[in-house]
Amino acid sequence: MADQVVLVEKTEGVAILTLNRPEQLNAMNAQLNAELRQAVARMSADDEVGCIVITGAGKRAFSAGGDIHEQREDDRRYTQAELDARTAGRMRGSYEISACPKPTIGMMNGLAYGGAAVLASSLDMRVGCEHASFRFLASAYGRINSTWTLPNQVGWPIAKELLFSARVVEAEEAYRIGLLNHLVPCTELRAKTMWLATTIARNKRESVLGVKALLLRDMGCNLEEQWSNERDYTTNVVRGAKAEAAFPEFIARHGRPIESP
Repeated sequence: MADQVVLVEKTEGVAILTLNRPEQLNAMNAQLNAELRQAVARMSADDEVGCIVITGAGKRAFSAGGDIHEQREDDRRYTQAELDARTAGRMRGSYEISACPKPTIGMMNGLAYGGAAVLASSLDMRVGCEHASFRFLASAYGRINSTWTLPNQVGWPIAKELLFSARVVEAEEAYRIGLLNHLVPCTELRAKTMWLATTIARNKRESVLGVKALLLRDMGCNLEEQWSNERDYTTNVVRGAKAEAAFPEFIARHGRPIESP
């Protein structure tokens, strides 16, 4: 049985979920995505938990995003219809985390690129340190994401710039534009995050959940509709390149042989 790649800790009414693949910069493979989705669902139903924190193991990365090695293998293993179904499943997981009824906080201990930036922007709040950085890089390799998450966090003009350019956003800028709620030294990151999370968890649960439900409902276009629009567009209009073509430089540096199907 594969080792657990999402660790769950409960303390003071807070659930801390840690993406635990530090040697791979916490890259989000199918196992990690499934475990994270399941952990969020369990903590959402746990009456002892009033707030959920998500972070990455190690000091370098919250998560480097999708696991390119796994994507490359999947491109060889599955038909296009099967790949579309797997992509839709991953996207559904992102939506379910965004629509989690309990407040969610990203404890941003390092870089969050690609799918990890999508995850981070789907959370309610983010607390970061000087090592934190973000990159919404889908347009750099022919894909689309974060159209339903990022504008709600930083506003339309800044979201457009970050999605169109796929450039890196360092910690100071992330704080200035509202992508980070708080920016603290790395030595204070857990303490600051837990201060915010426990403050929320101690408040009246029905009030906190009610506030989140109303905010989600009143965002204008229903959040699930925004998500489904992006899912349908990426399935039917812009699928993007396969991993081999999308990430040639990464594969040249870190590629490994893959078995024929």
